[in-house]
Amino acid sequence: MPGPGATESSHPSTVADILVVGAGAAGLFAATWAGRTARDAGRPISIVAVDGARKLGAKILVAGGGRCNVTHHAVSEKDYAGATPPAIRKVLRRYTVADTVRFFNESGVEFYRESDTGKLFPVTDSSRTVLDALVREAVAAGARLLHPACVTAIARTATGFTATTSTGAIQARRVILCTGGKSLPKSGSDGGGFTLARSLGHTLTDPIVPSLVPLLLPPGHWITSLTGLALPATLTLRSSSGKWLHETTGATLCTHQGLSGPAVLDMSRHWLVARHADPAATLTLNWLPGESPESIDRLLMERQARGALAVLRERLTDRLARSLCDAAGASSTGDLTRESRRALAAAVVATPLPVVGDRGFTVAEATAGGVPLTEVRLETMESRACPGLHFAGEVLDVDGRIGGFNFQWAWSSGYIAGVAAARWTDGTDGPATTA
Repeated sequence: MPGPGATESSHPSTVADILVVGAGAAGLFAATWAGRTARDAGRPISIVAVDGARKLGAKILVAGGGRCNVTHHAVSEKDYAGATPPAIRKVLRRYTVADTVRFFNESGVEFYRESDTGKLFPVTDSSRTVLDALVREAVAAGARLLHPACVTAIARTATGFTATTSTGAIQARRVILCTGGKSLPKSGSDGGGFTLARSLGHTLTDPIVPSLVPLLLPPGHWITSLTGLALPATLTLRSSSGKWLHETTGATLCTHQGLSGPAVLDMSRHWLVARHADPAATLTLNWLPGESPESIDRLLMERQARGALAVLRERLTDRLARSLCDAAGASSTGDLTRESRRALAAAVVATPLPVVGDRGFTVAEATAGGVPLTEVRLETMESRACPGLHFAGEVLDVDGRIGGFNFQWAWSSGYIAGVAAARWTDGTDGPATTA
């Protein structure tokens, strides 16, 4: 067996008790807890974790700008979309933020909390610290890590499963599918897990779209001329009938292609899903969060002698203030008619965003959609359609907002799946317990 932190690329063993497909965050965690559970019960089992990526843990290494925000100091079902809140809450409560922090602390990884965001980062500010700890703990728990080894098919057998891989067949009593979604395909999450899930009797949500992804505006739109401008803003999503659907507030970045930044990334999945069902849904941007058309109209009217540009520059940059006046067709220095004043107020608090697309899965940090949680037993993350198959991580229809929430989902679901799979390889019935 390789030493801590090592992996193998040789031909895998053809037989294992548990096969973990995907050795990213969820997969490494599931393998670790499967091994620990079996060892603590006095019956070590064979665990093989395979990954198709050339670089193991590539998505972990790039997370948080290379710092890897492992989780958030406060996590609840409200931070996620996709499945129903009660279902997400049930999984999160089985393995909490406190459990996550304890696990990494015991592996020598200490965290600090970023004051303005609540994100938890390793004190080293290096994602490598996190990945090394995950690999070390998985290997110490008895898992054999094989990569690159792409799983192309999984079939049921009389005794479990047979997986076809690029390096040979692997037979296993139980399988934990931790392949991720479709985001950052170069990291290995290229959507192959969805194909495997469907082949084993599962359905997928519709649509499956990028999440945490920058949005694109038409070439030449005036916002694209503000490249590099970053400020707090509120984005509001409404249906074609005007019904409020979702809202995000936070740092927003103007780019030469459109918009990015935390508030935009958090809105992206809601926008893409809404537009799939309602192509006429609308997205607007408030450059002054908390202000309304009435409050801005009143401000412009009370200080009209100074001119609209001077008034807006008290709260916004000169570049943005001028652009808003131009977009609204309002004079920046002269008197404003009632119509011009109201048009400018509307531009300030509800700029229409004619989004024409997004940067796609190659840039997206997460995937919205996947295997529905209704098809999984939440106490064990075991398939209702295919006994012996467990799920963890992004392959499921759960995606969190920016800030470490998707990692916490990986830890929580991976823990439950790993513990349950290890217990049931011995025929022991019953769900995973608290860490």
